[in-house]
Amino acid sequence: MLERITRSVTSASIFLAGYFLLNIALRIALPHTLDLDEAEQSFYSQYLLAGYGPQPPFYNWIQYAIVSVTGISMWVLSVPKNIILFGCYLFYGLAAREVLKSRSLAAVAMLSLITLPQVGLMAQRELTHTVALLFATSLFLFGFFRTLRQPTIGSYLIIGIATGIGLISKYNFAILPFAALIAVLPEREWRSRLIDWRLLPAAVLAILIVLPHALWLPDNLASASAPTLERMTAEHLAPAGLPRIGQGLLSLVIAVLGFVALPIVLLAAAFRRDFSRALSSSSPMIRVIERLMIISLVAFVGVVLFAGASDIHERWLDPCLLVLSIYLFLKLETADLDLSAGLARFRPVVPVFMVVILSILLFRIVGIQYIGTYTRTNVPFSGYVAELTATRKPVLIVAGTKFVAGNMRLEFPDIPVVIPFFPGAGVPEYADAKGPVLVIWRGETADDPTISPGFANDLVSSGIHLQELKTLTLPYLFGDGKRSFSIGYSWVEGGAK
Repeated sequence: MLERITRSVTSASIFLAGYFLLNIALRIALPHTLDLDEAEQSFYSQYLLAGYGPQPPFYNWIQYAIVSVTGISMWVLSVPKNIILFGCYLFYGLAAREVLKSRSLAAVAMLSLITLPQVGLMAQRELTHTVALLFATSLFLFGFFRTLRQPTIGSYLIIGIATGIGLISKYNFAILPFAALIAVLPEREWRSRLIDWRLLPAAVLAILIVLPHALWLPDNLASASAPTLERMTAEHLAPAGLPRIGQGLLSLVIAVLGFVALPIVLLAAAFRRDFSRALSSSSPMIRVIERLMIISLVAFVGVVLFAGASDIHERWLDPCLLVLSIYLFLKLETADLDLSAGLARFRPVVPVFMVVILSILLFRIVGIQYIGTYTRTNVPFSGYVAELTATRKPVLIVAGTKFVAGNMRLEFPDIPVVIPFFPGAGVPEYADAKGPVLVIWRGETADDPTISPGFANDLVSSGIHLQELKTLTLPYLFGDGKRSFSIGYSWVEGGAK
């Protein structure tokens, strides 16, 4: 059966579609408390903006467009994400088909994406903007390889679309088209692709896609870049000067190893001696991919040296190293070896990974009492809502964080949910409210719902004066009953005072 599934990208895609349907079903079956990225999408889906802060807006625009038609629900948060992830695998398979002669190898390369932890597990767990980045990267690789092999106006436009989507999905995507441009230069056969007139409409298309956000960015550069730079530099942990550079380079090496180790080990175990023999094989396409990865990683070295980055995360390497599986299978194919035995050993890895990933996604929620580390999805928001609205319902909800705001938005899809001064709607919403307003927040820790000074000051500046601060504590979902999560809340009457 597995051999039939991997005969072509089409049959593998059908198999993957079933897997993503299972992921959707599992997320719907689990508690509808939203994790951080899901909560942000729920909250942001109320607004169509050119920028939303530290993350580019592509995924937010997609979510807003769908919510505008269907309304907010767990389905609306889960289905688009899995469709975009499926698109990542699909275009990756099409990219593999452009460079691999064997349709079966292309299908296996496509399915092997699931062995990359950042794609197989982390993207399903909580990420959203990175999911869009993965899709854009696969789409770019498809357009890029197709342009090298058989250039058409369509292939160039695919590159333009992917570049535009990538740049407004994650800023680090910019490394990929730059690295691809440099990687092609030494190959005389393909150098002419860089001065083809069809590159111009592709560039125009990319600019048009990016333009709304690009116009927003100069006036909002601090809010767009500060949180990311803070995470990268880890100023509270890293020393200055050479020690910081050393820490940054070590962090980059660890991130690269964490990204590539598992698929390399699995392929080496499956193909054994053939894998080591294939490592020396080369071709023009292999050389281009090698340069693509090396130049991308050198760019990150530059970030460490010149931007002071000391903490590189694995997911930031997605546009640099996503091509790894295609590269390894191209090496194997170019070596001209009999790969049938290795493929037979590798194929079962894919369904095993699917089962393991689904089990992890399930057990990290329902088996939390045995793990001990409670997730945001175990917070009993539906229980809070039942308690808080037993006698009255709000006409407006003012939340202290995006995590709280997004979850309340899901629980009250027809009620505005605002955070003071984001996106400038806090004051007018409250001033116009005719009825009870629920102000709700979480504290610094799960058992301490003390209102933060910053949120308290924002409320006062918005004209909201809390009369009585209350606490509601409920046990975690699927917990042992001994650990609880507390929120703070207050009811006030709408209208500026």
